[in-house]
Amino acid sequence: MNVENTKSQMRKGMLEYCIMLLLHQQDSYANDIIEKLKAAKMIVVEGTLYPLLTRLKNDKLLKYEWKESTQGPPRKYYALTMDGEEALRQLDVSWDELAYTVGVLRQPTSFATPDYINN
Repeated sequence: MNVENTKSQMRKGMLEYCIMLLLHQQDSYANDIIEKLKAAKMIVVEGTLYPLLTRLKNDKLLKYEWKESTQGPPRKYYALTMDGEEALRQLDVSWDELAYTVGVLRQPTSFATPDYINN
């Protein structure tokens, strides 16, 4: 097993969800998204981010608008659409289910039958 490859695949699988979580909190431009992901230890580069943002926009989960910047040219700020908010709600449920499953599997005692069933 190539552990580094598995870790990379796990991060790639979570990247879309993480971006949507950030955009649910506030509209952001690409460099800001990258910095927030890095601060959360989710390393991503522009070459990975931009195609993903484009795909999410094409799927009508994101929209963008140009906003003036005090530090250079206008910036493209991304935001979730209503469809994006609904998709995020569904991903939240999936994440909760997955996190629960992993939590159960990581704790061998979780498989014990509750006392009220044995009585």
